[in-house]
Amino acid sequence: MTPALLLAHGAGGTVRANFSPLIPRLSRKRRVHAVDFPGSGTTPRATGPLDLDDLADRLVAAAESEERFAVVGYSMGCAVAVRVARRHPERVTALVLTAGFAHLDDESRERVRQWRRLLDADRAELARFMLSVALGEPFRRRLTAEQTAGFLELIALTIPPGTPDHVDLVQRIDLRDELPTLSVPTLVIGAKHDRLIAPDATRAPADLIPGARWAELDSGHSPAVEAPAEWARLIEEFLDSLPVRG
Repeated sequence: MTPALLLAHGAGGTVRANFSPLIPRLSRKRRVHAVDFPGSGTTPRATGPLDLDDLADRLVAAAESEERFAVVGYSMGCAVAVRVARRHPERVTALVLTAGFAHLDDESRERVRQWRRLLDADRAELARFMLSVALGEPFRRRLTAEQTAGFLELIALTIPPGTPDHVDLVQRIDLRDELPTLSVPTLVIGAKHDRLIAPDATRAPADLIPGARWAELDSGHSPAVEAPAEWARLIEEFLDSLPVRG
């Protein structure tokens, strides 16, 4: 039986925002499960700091009926996916880590700090900043003025209330000691035009995880917006290439 698939979304995102263009295609061969982390979607905001172990267990609970599953992580969700593999090694068949990091380098950390500061500022200013780092420059140049205004309005209206908690967790993530211990087949996907997470930081998990494969999307930090078909293709081809365990 083909293993199921779990989706771990990013900071300031939701399952729908980060994965909705991919789910119909990924669901053709696999049962897909996901959960909105605290403060996203309809999930209540946490009363304290977020914890990777808790987020990992919430995601696994969404697939309680599944014996085995692969995990696709996006941005912050990559750290959640790694923690799922660490806590449930007998159930995880593969990892796909997109636009993630082992820890924030100085360049990326400063951008994330600016993001956190702007969460307490004017929504319009925050939206302008998020648009500048979320979309790759080639994609942004192709937008009309009307499309740009639409993106800014959408960002301002859809910031999950738990985003400050997500961003605080992002700044605390450090997987450098964990990644070399993984023994699960892994595909690490970078975003060629990422303006939030520096390319070297995104590449680091591929260098640290034994036997990890590397691929790159011609997009910025929002592949679901900029390159959904190519992203889904990379995920499917990697998962289809793996032997099915009995």
